[in-house]
Amino acid sequence: MGKIDDTRPFVAVSIAVLTVSDSRSLDDDKSGDLLVSRLTEAGHDLADRAIVQDDEALITAQLQRFIDNKEIDVVIATGGTGLTGRDVTPEAFRAVFEKEIEGFGEMFRFLSFQKIGTSTLQSRAVAGVAGGTYLFALPGSPSACRDAWDDLLAHQLDYRHRPCNFVEIMPRLTESTITPRKPS
Repeated sequence: MGKIDDTRPFVAVSIAVLTVSDSRSLDDDKSGDLLVSRLTEAGHDLADRAIVQDDEALITAQLQRFIDNKEIDVVIATGGTGLTGRDVTPEAFRAVFEKEIEGFGEMFRFLSFQKIGTSTLQSRAVAGVAGGTYLFALPGSPSACRDAWDDLLAHQLDYRHRPCNFVEIMPRLTESTITPRKPS
């Protein structure tokens, strides 16, 4: 089990929160509010916040705007990860991923199973990386967002977390795997 290494400094990351919903506004976005509260209480910076409808093109476009903004390190989305016809957040996220973090969805469902049992089968939480930005798609319920933040993201987005964390490898996310040819 990981732990906090107090000999390392805390490093704040810049996080955008995206709510995917046909019915929410900033006035009643409980899941988005919870994520904003959690991340700012942890010492991170809220870089941006948006609400988009359950539409793959709209979600993908908003994600691309966040990815293109070099001031944003992480995007955490809530909503649209279920099984209904309007739930297209995982498809939109996968359309922009350069690499998927498969273990995130697996770990989220493992932790969720301990709290809600087999109902976790309806969650399609996903995560990945694009353009040097971490992307996390969570279910739309405040309890799912709380579980994902408290049990996973709070640790992996803390530079002090050992044995490893997402923050310490941020500078290397855009490394190329192409090796330049040596001149003949």
